[in-house]
Amino acid sequence: MKKRYDRAMTPAEIAATADSAIDYSDIPELDDAFWKNARLVEPDRTQSVTLRIKRSVLDAYKAQGRGYQTRMNAVLESYARTIADKDSAQPAPVTHPANGRR
Repeated sequence: MKKRYDRAMTPAEIAATADSAIDYSDIPELDDAFWKNARLVEPDRTQSVTLRIKRSVLDAYKAQGRGYQTRMNAVLESYARTIADKDSAQPAPVTHPANGRR
């Protein structure tokens, strides 16, 4: 795709651009094969919780501006996925046959 602008367009410029001025040539058309294989992926829902964290951690996230809670959630989600991947790759823990404890 050829770069057509010296700078990124502002939201106002994008909104003012007529549909006929948009170049769709590098975007493939979505045919029946695409929709046949498509599947619905619903996002995880969030749950409101109370969480105690160090002031320095909170300050660091807030210093990055709006969306700090979303960024914190993304880091926690990434860590949770790493743990889940590790757990699924390891065999189940051995339990004591008499009492069921590890």
